Amino acid sequence: MDDIPISLLSGILFFLIICSAFFSSSETSMMSLNRYRLRHQAKANNKNALRVQRLLEKPDKLIGVILIGNNFVNILASSIATVIAIRLWGDNGIALATGLLTLVILVFAEVTPKTLAALKPERIAFPASYLLKPLLILIYPAVWLVNIISNGLLRVLGVSANDINPDHLSREELRTVVNEAGAMIPGRHKGMLIGILDLEEVTVDDIMIPKHEVIGIDLDDDINDIIKLLCTSQHTRLPVFKTDLNNPVGILHLRKVSRLLLAAELNKAAIMQQAVEPYFVPEGTPLHTQLVNFQKTKRRLGFVVDEYGDVQGIATIEDILEEIVGEFTTDMSATNKDILLQEDDSYFVDGAATIREINKALNWQLPTNGPKTLSGVITEHLESIPETNVCIQIGNYYIETKKITDNVIKTARIKPK
Repeated sequence: MDDIPISLLSGILFFLIICSAFFSSSETSMMSLNRYRLRHQAKANNKNALRVQRLLEKPDKLIGVILIGNNFVNILASSIATVIAIRLWGDNGIALATGLLTLVILVFAEVTPKTLAALKPERIAFPASYLLKPLLILIYPAVWLVNIISNGLLRVLGVSANDINPDHLSREELRTVVNEAGAMIPGRHKGMLIGILDLEEVTVDDIMIPKHEVIGIDLDDDINDIIKLLCTSQHTRLPVFKTDLNNPVGILHLRKVSRLLLAAELNKAAIMQQAVEPYFVPEGTPLHTQLVNFQKTKRRLGFVVDEYGDVQGIATIEDILEEIVGEFTTDMSATNKDILLQEDDSYFVDGAATIREINKALNWQLPTNGPKTLSGVITEHLESIPETNVCIQIGNYYIETKKITDNVIKTARIKPK
């Protein structure tokens, strides 16, 4: 070693520091790669991605070859730096060499390359894989020996190196990914994706039209009243019932009776003949399940019934689709007759309006884990039915009842804090 020129030793030391930087950046870049992006590139037959993916399939061997190489070059660099220091400054140079080499390795072989690798993992990992793969084959016996010892220690701790957790995202994690996608996904598309994720949490009870708001054909009405309803209806399908909605007869598509209307030949018997049998939906059915059921049965409207068979309302496929794509209007608060904006930025809200409807229309956060209507939320908060108008605070919202009729809150004024 004494016969080797200092210039050559310095060159070797410089090369070893570069090697150390290579191993450090390789380790960080391999562990920082986006596995979903890598999997997508591998499916597209990207050779770099395929090579890296094969290396990552055995993380213990990959980490083994990187750390063996890194520790080897660092120890060798330390030895050479010590030799150079002794030849230049004698025994007093050992402490100086230790301090200088620590600083150089820390800056140029650890922090800087690892930071770069964390910021640009693909730019480092893909080229590094060209060297890591043959290097793994070259020093495989050493890697195998190290892995045998380290895996044995892991087994003592109750961990198996073969237990690689698959990178599956939960619904909440996927929601975060969608929200943080930035400009890569348009805002409207984000809303649709979030709506699809929420289908499992929302039931038909949340989106159905309540029984008292349902517009339908009562066969006990006069035929002239029925014809007037058919001529003025904005809906293409109407429920048909006798006396009330708890006695459903069927569902009528207006297209089937349009010819009879034009020929003035419509009667109740023709309505019953053209109506298809009623389709019933159990309350509490998740929307994603009901969407599939609508598709299987080729239906678009169903009667929502409780455990006793009483009709609670109707649910349509359009209502479910609106949960995904949003309302088919540009300004819900302007078109929703249950929510009226006042001059002081407060809102007059119908007591029968659902909390989900209010939250969606105004982007509010009223509690949804209790009663479904505003009237029910106020009553639950008070734990009694108010006899006179009262003012309460629920969360960040001031709520003042304005009209109470027949033990039901008909109208309330709401103003956010």
